Amino acid sequence: MTPRELAPWRTTLDARRAELELLLRDRDAIAIDSSSDMLDQIQHATEGALAFSDLERKSALLREVRAAFRRIEAGTFGICVECDGKVTPKRLAALPWTASCINCRDAADRSQADSLVPMESQLGAD
Repeated sequence: MTPRELAPWRTTLDARRAELELLLRDRDAIAIDSSSDMLDQIQHATEGALAFSDLERKSALLREVRAAFRRIEAGTFGICVECDGKVTPKRLAALPWTASCINCRDAADRSQADSLVPMESQLGAD
């Protein structure tokens, strides 16, 4: 892609990076509450676990956004890291930080789903 073609992607990625960095600074939601009420403790633990999961998800997305910037600098933005094929503009519009084309992503998802199949179904049920 030319620098002119990359400019809108840089702007979009920069906005997303700034948003994620701001969201990740707020870690009050995972603070431990030492309430003496058991129900409050359970509720706070559940809320903390959900907040921690959300932070993990946002951190992973921020890593993907930063990796997209590295691909822009390397001149490989819009090129699938798996097959070296072109990532479609439609896919980039939906996920500007994506590193793979839809075919490679689908194959990875299928492979991951297959690895999650319970052992009994892989060996055959008795």
